[in-house]
Amino acid sequence: MSKLEESAAMLSFAAKFAKKMSSFYPLEVSNIDKLTPNSVAVSLQIPAEHREAFRFDAGQYITIRHKNGDSEIRRAYSISSAPRKEELTIGIKKVKGGTFSVYANEQLQTGDVLEVMPPEGRFVLKPDSKYKNVLAFAAGSGITPIMSILRTALQDRQDLNFVLVFGNQNREETMFYKDLQDLKEKYNDRFHLYHLFSRNQESDSLFGRIENSTVNYVLRNKHKSVDFDAAYLCGPLPMIDAVRDSLKANGMTEDRIFHELFTEPEAEASSETPLEGTTRLEVTLDDEIHQLEMDQKSLVLDVVLNAKIDAPYSCQGGVCSTCIARVTEGSAHMEKNQILTDSELQEGFILTCQAHPTSAVLKIDYDDV
Repeated sequence: MSKLEESAAMLSFAAKFAKKMSSFYPLEVSNIDKLTPNSVAVSLQIPAEHREAFRFDAGQYITIRHKNGDSEIRRAYSISSAPRKEELTIGIKKVKGGTFSVYANEQLQTGDVLEVMPPEGRFVLKPDSKYKNVLAFAAGSGITPIMSILRTALQDRQDLNFVLVFGNQNREETMFYKDLQDLKEKYNDRFHLYHLFSRNQESDSLFGRIENSTVNYVLRNKHKSVDFDAAYLCGPLPMIDAVRDSLKANGMTEDRIFHELFTEPEAEASSETPLEGTTRLEVTLDDEIHQLEMDQKSLVLDVVLNAKIDAPYSCQGGVCSTCIARVTEGSAHMEKNQILTDSELQEGFILTCQAHPTSAVLKIDYDDV
C-alpha cells in the first residue's frame, strides 16, 4: 500500500469510527442567559481535548443525557451559536410537564456539568455553500438551529442575503429577540427580518401565524425580484407543510427546501397488515454483532435498549435522526418518518425508534450510516 493509500485508509477508518461513537462527554456550563420568561440559552465550554469531537455545521444538534432519579432521559437541543472551537450554545424552552427543560430553566447553574453527545443532524448550512440568497421560516423554539445558520451565513459570507420570518405569540415570548435585533442593525443591508405575533399586534411586526399568505407576502411583495437558493423551515409540522406547499407553488423546487421538526407529529394510521409473529433481529454496532428475538409489534430500538445494547438515540419520537441504521437484510415499517428522504429510504435507512420488523429476519447496521 502506498503512503497516499495508507493515509486515505486511515482517514476513512477515522471517519467511520467517529460516526459510530455515541459516547457522552462531560461539558461544563459556562453561561446561562434568560431569553424569555420560559426559555434560556445555555453555553457549554468545550475542553481542548474534546474540540475535534464537537466540531459542527451550523444547524446541528446535541443530545444531553440526564439522570432523573433512578431513570435516564435524553433530550436533543439544536445549537444556536455559530461554529466555534471553545464553546457552543443551545436554546431550551420550558415545556409544561417537561423534565429536563424545566430543570434547565429553574435549577441548572453555571459550573454544573452535563453529559453531552457530539453534534449530529443534517439540517445544516454547509461551509462550502455557494448560496447568495437564503430564506428561513421559524416558529417558537424552531428559531434555535436557524440562529446558528443565520449567524454563520452573515459572518462568513459577505455576499449573502438572508430573509427570516419568525412567528411567536408575542414579543415577550420571542427567543433570541435581542440577538436578532442586533444582527439586523449590524447587517441591515443583507438581513431582512419579519416578526409575526399571533396574540399581540405590535409596531414593526406582522399579525397572525405563518401561513400561505405570509409566504406570498414575502415572495411576491417584499422580495419579488429575488431568486432564493434555499429555504430553511423549522417549527411544528402544520407550519412546515403549509410553507413548503406555498414555496413550491411559487416555483421553488423540493431540493432547495430543508426542514426540521420541533414538535413530535401525531402517529399516522398504518395501512399495513397488523403486525404479528416474531423476528430474529441481528444488530451490528461498533463492529459487534448481537442476535435477538423480538415481537413484531415492538419497536426495534426498544428491544435493542432492553437488551442493554448501547445504541445511539435521543428523542425516541421520530423527530431527530440519532437512532438511524441501515437495513442489510429483511424489511421494516416505520410508524412515522418526517426526516429520511426517498433516496435514503431506498438505500435501506430506518429510524429504529419508529421501526417494526415485517420479515422473519431483520438485520440492521448502526455503523454503516
